Amino acid sequence: MKIIESDPFNSDATFIIGELSKELMNITGDDGTHSFQPMDFCEPRSIFIIAYDEDGNAIGCGGIRSIDGETAEVKRMFALKKSNGVGSEILGFLEKWAKEEGYTRIWLETRLINQRAFRFYDKMGYSRIENYGKYSGNPEAVCFEKLLRLS
Repeated sequence: MKIIESDPFNSDATFIIGELSKELMNITGDDGTHSFQPMDFCEPRSIFIIAYDEDGNAIGCGGIRSIDGETAEVKRMFALKKSNGVGSEILGFLEKWAKEEGYTRIWLETRLINQRAFRFYDKMGYSRIENYGKYSGNPEAVCFEKLLRLS
């Protein structure tokens, strides 16, 4: 697998984000596009990445956007194929990148109904936190945090 920084508007990004939106619609009844703006990944200290298989096919994506000087937010985290380590590699790449950018914590949101994501983030060392920002007061949302150790 190869992970590269990408323009969130290119054809591979459009394809893989579309696959994520379809999956979210099936799981939650909402495709998640209202909480995602591709321009967020064009801001300073932000990144969008795509994972490719050995044949050059897009198989996953994820991004970081800045909430503040200390806090990065994971957005559009997705692996086309489950249970083969793609998600873990994407998230690890994003965490390493965020740490190198000087962030001290990562936040993210998923839906409570999305138990696969809930278990994944728990397994990856994320702790549930009070819902933040636009997710505050939303009983369907669940937010997580991971503190990054700066070396």
